[in-house]
Amino acid sequence: MFELFSGLHAWVAISLVLALAFVLAFEFINGFHDTANAVATVIYTKAMPPHLAVFFSGIFNFLGVLLGGVGVAYAIVHLLPVELLINVNTGHGLAMVFSLLAAAITWNLGTWYFGIPASSSHTLIGSILGVGVTNALLTGIPMSEGVNWQKAIDIGLSLIFSPLAGFAVAGLLLLALKRWRPLSKMHKTPEQRREVDAKKHPPFWNRLMLVLSAMGMSFVHGSNDGQKGIGLIMLVLIGIVPAKFVLDLDSTTYQIERTRDAAIHLGQFYERQGDNLKDFLAEVPGNRDLPQEFRCAPHMTVPTLQALLADLEGITDYRAMSDDHRQQVRRYLLCLDDTAKKVSKLPVLTARDRDDLSRLRKDLTSTTEYAPFWVIIAVALALGIGTMVGWRRVVLTVGEKIGRQGMTYAQGVSAQVTAVAAIGMANVFALPVSTTHVLSSGVAGTMVANRSGLQGSTVRNILMAWVLTLPASMALSAGLFWLAHLFL
Repeated sequence: MFELFSGLHAWVAISLVLALAFVLAFEFINGFHDTANAVATVIYTKAMPPHLAVFFSGIFNFLGVLLGGVGVAYAIVHLLPVELLINVNTGHGLAMVFSLLAAAITWNLGTWYFGIPASSSHTLIGSILGVGVTNALLTGIPMSEGVNWQKAIDIGLSLIFSPLAGFAVAGLLLLALKRWRPLSKMHKTPEQRREVDAKKHPPFWNRLMLVLSAMGMSFVHGSNDGQKGIGLIMLVLIGIVPAKFVLDLDSTTYQIERTRDAAIHLGQFYERQGDNLKDFLAEVPGNRDLPQEFRCAPHMTVPTLQALLADLEGITDYRAMSDDHRQQVRRYLLCLDDTAKKVSKLPVLTARDRDDLSRLRKDLTSTTEYAPFWVIIAVALALGIGTMVGWRRVVLTVGEKIGRQGMTYAQGVSAQVTAVAAIGMANVFALPVSTTHVLSSGVAGTMVANRSGLQGSTVRNILMAWVLTLPASMALSAGLFWLAHLFL
């Protein structure tokens, strides 16, 4: 880890430390801001003492980050257009990273202070979009290319529909439980349980389900939200010290050969599809030279493939390459992946062709989409420790302020099981979702299904945070990035 500071100017090293501290601070805040939702029901229903619930939630968040992979991390990274990712320099990278992190942290702290279950995912994505749009305005890039809008739409749809699905599924699950066991004690609130049964804790099986679903939710939260922190740190490292992190220096000879083979097979794929892709990949006559800084364009695909294969010829260890050489290889790989992604959306391809292209893209980017182990550990620790701090405000909101009456044990189980399933599915498809909104909408769905009614003021605040978080964080990061750009 510490070798990344070798050879850096003092101001770059200080900036790097500050940027990493900002990311870890964001994850720490995410821990007590979002993870409070994971333990809200189990604490409110007295299924676990608060200190134990928070401690074990922190442990499972840690494990979720550790075992979750990097699919969601790079879904976040690739919200930025590929041209910005390949041509970023140290000054530009610093401005980009500090702007989006400062905006995300500011909004997260503000909503946490008022006990509003706002979404860290919305906040982070809005901040990234704000930087991308502002960069397009400042550099003259068309607005359609300033952000990876297709990726933004995919993520936006997951953020919109996951709470709606949480609301409906949790409500239906509660209705199923009421139909199955209408007289069960699981339909009591903690207050009713104490007054009628003179018991402090839920019945055994309800308690077990509440605990297991809370820990499951902590795990999937760690694997989803923790990856966002991993993606941010990789943005920091690639933006500030690109020479050391543009490619995975620990890649084995086999992995490098697999990348080279993917490039060869990609060229063969394009040859086979020559008639179908001739218009899309048509070369511009006399324009086969690749400038040092270039914008990815489909018509440059063939010369980019040739340049990549020439650069990887005889390479068995990325450390044997010069810094500039590694950065150039990364540019080629990202551009080829970007073009392949666009090709995969063309209607002329069959489902089998798209599957082949997807496998080639995975092999092509296996040494660019990675995270060092120390990055994963650092994010896991920040998220896990943050879980153990500041959870009380959001627990009270989720337990008592969404519905007109307290939450029953069955409602807690229904909301948590639904949230675990929704976030787990999002992890499978590498889509970031909001733990906050999935759970709070699930609780709201159970309140409606239970005919308890909703507290208008709390629901209004949650909806306002849902609607305002994206534009507010976009505006904050855009303003900060514009100010930073004035001093570049």
